[in-house]
Amino acid sequence: LKSSFLWQPLSPMRSELVGRPHPFHLKERFHDKKKIILKNVSPMFCPQHQGPYYCGVGANSAYGRDIVESHYKACLYAGVKICGTNAEVMPSQWEYQVGICEGIEMGDHLWVSRFLLHRVCEDFGVLATLDPKPVKGNWNGSGCHTNVSTKQMREEGGLLHIEAAIEKLSKHHQEHIRVYDLHNGQDNMRRLTGMHETSSIHDFSAGVANRGASIRIPRQVGKDKKGYFEDRRPASNCDPYMVTAAIAETCLLESEEGE
Repeated sequence: LKSSFLWQPLSPMRSELVGRPHPFHLKERFHDKKKIILKNVSPMFCPQHQGPYYCGVGANSAYGRDIVESHYKACLYAGVKICGTNAEVMPSQWEYQVGICEGIEMGDHLWVSRFLLHRVCEDFGVLATLDPKPVKGNWNGSGCHTNVSTKQMREEGGLLHIEAAIEKLSKHHQEHIRVYDLHNGQDNMRRLTGMHETSSIHDFSAGVANRGASIRIPRQVGKDKKGYFEDRRPASNCDPYMVTAAIAETCLLESEEGE
């Protein structure tokens, strides 16, 4: 996790637009992946290859589960809307999910969850990093996948509204990339390579059940023709307020301001 970060609220006009009652009710869930690192800045365990650790169990696979569960309990006690955890592809890499939240509330809950992670890690004598690519080479990076839906997307025929939002996002790809990590897109340059379940930082793409796309429509959503979409571009160290603002501006405010 980064102790230094950027924070910019929505402008007063945009805050008013997003905050007032409207038919969209933007919902987001951030999937915040992280690496748990020992004090000597080496992974807890570094095998020859990754993969078998994803959603794994057992002392030879799930490194750091005691930390993750302690963090989960701390979030519940604090009222953070945490809703799940899982071991990730790389050893000692974990993910937790925060949501469902509406609008700027998403940033509040994710930010407090990061503080609590730091605090819990103190008790275990480890450091947690949200660097999007903490280990070079043939290893998965860390993202902050963002699930997004509106009331219209969740209703019958919602897939049309999902596709309309994706079309809007496709026109602002580079603008979003610049606010999807803490360094104007430079962190995601190391992560969004088109490999390791990522899309290329240079090209926008979307698809059903496609983990190599910028925007993934879950398979079940494709079958049901309604639900949500997942923006897989935000980096693990992103400022959630900036991500929320960018998504709201592109998917919701663009049409309202044009009227």
